[in-house]
Amino acid sequence: MFTEAESPVTSPTFDLLDSCGTFRVLVGVTGSVAALKVPLLVSQLLELPGNKTRVTTRETTQHYVKRLPLCCLWRQRSDPVLHIELRRWADLLVIAPLDANTLGKIASGICDNLLTCVVRAWDTSRPLLFCPAMNTAMWHHPITSRQVDILKEFGYVEIPCIAKKLVCGDQGKGAMAEVSTIVDVVKQYVQKAAESPQEGAGQVL
Repeated sequence: MFTEAESPVTSPTFDLLDSCGTFRVLVGVTGSVAALKVPLLVSQLLELPGNKTRVTTRETTQHYVKRLPLCCLWRQRSDPVLHIELRRWADLLVIAPLDANTLGKIASGICDNLLTCVVRAWDTSRPLLFCPAMNTAMWHHPITSRQVDILKEFGYVEIPCIAKKLVCGDQGKGAMAEVSTIVDVVKQYVQKAAESPQEGAGQVL
């Protein structure tokens, strides 16, 4: 699932490369209940001057967020491949929320949906931010810290989860970082790119 945040995307000939001159932020959304915060996150990202934001989701995200319009660019051999076009388009990828399942997939190199395919093809000279979100018991499982460390070894930047009362009723660490925190981090990249456009997004911060 893929949508442009500013307006619904319905055309199979939609040009992903039409926003030259702006800092392009791709938001990857996974199947965590924290996806409920995505509309607020996207609206605040769109308020940052000098950026353009688009969103890619997984099917499981639709449990928490109203169904988003599908943008299917690939119909025949000569058509562009969506995950490659998104990878080329974006200056920064922020995965918010990053659920336990997708964390494990990325750490293991699995690419079985649009988002994980974008990540697998990602240009590691460009920033990738990830915002873990999961149940406290899942967060404290030994495999989680190992997988987070793997993503950091790839050069990806963690925006750490926080402790609070979760939707399931548990109290503890595992909740996605506050929207304001995520926006502030993205803002640093946008501003740095604006100050040094010749360096490119992959060189900021």
